[in-house]
Amino acid sequence: MSNTEHGLLKFITCGSVDDGKSTLIGHILYDSKLLYTDQKRALILDSQVGSRGGKIDYSLLLDGLMAEREQGITIDVAYRYFTTEKRSFIVADTPGHEEYTRNMAVGASFADLAVILVDATRGVLPQTRRHARICALVGIRYFAFAVNKMDLAGYSQERFEAISRDIEKLINELKLANTVIIPVSATEGDNITKRSENMPWYGGDVLLSHLETVAADDEQPEAGFYMPVQRVCRPDHTFRGFQGQIEAGTVSVNDTLTALPSGETAIVKSIHVADKHVDSATAGQPITIQLDREVDVSRGCVLSQKAELKTVKEFEASLLWMDEQKLVPGKEYWVKIGTKLLPAIVTGIRHKVDINTGEFIPVNSAGKNEIVRCEIVMTEPAVIDEFRLHKTLGGLILIDRVSHSTAACGVVEAAKKHHGDGVLLSDGSSELAVGLFDSFYYHPDIHAVLRHSPVAAVYKTGDSLPLQSEEFSYPEDFDISAEFGFANIRKGVFTGFGEHKKDVPLLNRNGIQIDGKLPGDFGKYRRIAVLEKNYEI
Repeated sequence: MSNTEHGLLKFITCGSVDDGKSTLIGHILYDSKLLYTDQKRALILDSQVGSRGGKIDYSLLLDGLMAEREQGITIDVAYRYFTTEKRSFIVADTPGHEEYTRNMAVGASFADLAVILVDATRGVLPQTRRHARICALVGIRYFAFAVNKMDLAGYSQERFEAISRDIEKLINELKLANTVIIPVSATEGDNITKRSENMPWYGGDVLLSHLETVAADDEQPEAGFYMPVQRVCRPDHTFRGFQGQIEAGTVSVNDTLTALPSGETAIVKSIHVADKHVDSATAGQPITIQLDREVDVSRGCVLSQKAELKTVKEFEASLLWMDEQKLVPGKEYWVKIGTKLLPAIVTGIRHKVDINTGEFIPVNSAGKNEIVRCEIVMTEPAVIDEFRLHKTLGGLILIDRVSHSTAACGVVEAAKKHHGDGVLLSDGSSELAVGLFDSFYYHPDIHAVLRHSPVAAVYKTGDSLPLQSEEFSYPEDFDISAEFGFANIRKGVFTGFGEHKKDVPLLNRNGIQIDGKLPGDFGKYRRIAVLEKNYEI
C-alpha cells in the first residue's frame, strides 16, 4: 500500500505540561523503526542519565534544547517528518507550559489534526482546555484525545471513563465534530502503535492506526478563486505579472478576474508556474498571472473570481493575546491579513472567554494567554472575510508597532462591524439594533473618542433593561424611534413596538434624546474611559 494513499497528515501534540507529548511522539518514531542506528544508540546512551532509571526516555528524540532536557519540559516547537507504509506525516510537538502558549499556537496554525494529551492521574486541566480552545480557534477540525499514563492509573477502565466524561463535556462545549478518545501509555507503548494487553476493555483503534486512516482532508473547498498578491514582477517594460499562491479555486487563461480593493476587472493573458507557461493552475500552487491590461494592483491586493470577498475597514475578531503588556482599547498595532499590512486600532473588547466554563466575561483589558473578542478599525479598507469562509483572508496577527513583536493571533469573526448591533430589541416579529449601552474611550494620541459595543444580547418583550451604570442613567419610561414605529420602554421593561407618548422622552437608537430643544445624552458622554483611567469631562 502506498504511503500517499491517505495523503499527508499535519498534526500537533498538545495539552498541559508533563502530559507526555514528546514521549508519545518519540515512542511512535521508535516503534515504527524510523530511527537511524546512530540515533537509536545516542537515545539509549542519553537515557542513562535521565529520569527513568536507565530506561529509554523517548522524549529525548524531540526535546533537543539543553534547557528542555534540564527541566524535563518542552519549550520550543519541534517539527518531525516521518512516513509509514500507509501515510506520510509532519508532526509539531508543542510545549504544554502556560508560559510558552504562544509557541503552541504557532504549531497549531499549520495542523489538520490535534492530538491532545490528558494525564490519567490528573484529569482535564485548565491548560488542556486552553489548548483545545486555541486549536478550535485556528480552525483544526479533527481531534484525538489521548488519555496518557494509564500505567500509573493501574489501567483502570473506571478512571478512563470518568476522564472521558469530562472530555465529552469539553467536546460539546466547543462543538467539536470529529473526535476520538484513546487510553494510552506513552512510556510503556500501550495503544500507541499496537494494541495493549493491559486494557482488554478498550476496543477502538490504537493511536497510530487512527492517524494513518483519518480522513482529515475532506474539508469543503472555499468558494471561488482568490490569490493574495505577494509581489509585482516587472523584469522589463514588456511584462508585468502578479505573483502569489492560489488559496482557493482554479484559474485559467482567458478568465476574467477582479482586482480588490479597487474593483477593476481584467482578463488573464498568461499563467506561469516558475519558468513554464501553463493553461491553468489550482489551489496551493505559487504562480505568476499576467493580465491583458494595466490595473491598480500591488502587494496586499487580491485577485479573485466568484469568491465574494469583502472590502471593509472595521471588523470583529477573536484573539489569543500573546503580549506581556495588557491589551487595552485604543492602542495602535500593525494588523497583517493575507499579504496586507496596515496600521489598526483595537477600539473595544466585547468579552473574554473563561477557559474552564466557556462563559463570556465583559472586560476592559486582557492579559497574556487570554482569549478575547475585539473590535478593530484599520486606517484604510482591506480585503478580508470571515475565517469560516476563507481561512487565508480570515486569519490575522497583531504586531506591536514599537517592539515589532507579535502581540496576538486570531481570526475574523465578523467582516463588518455595525455600530450598536451588540443589543437587539425583539417582539418576535420585528427587531431593532440599538446602541443604548455602548461605551466610549478617548484615545489621547489620536485625539479621538472610540466606541465600544457591549456583548451581543437580545432583549425580548417583557425583559428588563440595564438602564443604570457609571456611564449612563436612562429614565424608566422612554421611547426609541425606528423606521417602522417606536420601541416602548416602561418602568425599565421593553414592552414592545407601539406608538410614541408625548409625555415620555423620545430617543434615537443611540440613546440621544431627539424631542427636546437641546439633545440630551442621559450622562453617557460625561464619563469617558481614557485607557485604564476614568476622567470627568
